[in-house]
Amino acid sequence: MATRGTKVERKSVNSSQPYEVKYLAEKLGVSSQAIVGAKRATGSNERSDIEKYIKEKSKSKK
Repeated sequence: MATRGTKVERKSVNSSQPYEVKYLAEKLGVSSQAIVGAKRATGSNERSDIEKYIKEKSKSKK
């Protein structure tokens, strides 16, 4: 029986899959470019690292 995806796969964001970047961008209320920039800045594909970076960056702007 096949599974839909592994837990590891769900924890990361794959930039070559536009729907993953778009989903995370909509969830966080930022552009897709901001997600790609956050991935570069953190050096990580981990969803949690990217979300943390975006949230901290938005707090510092206020």
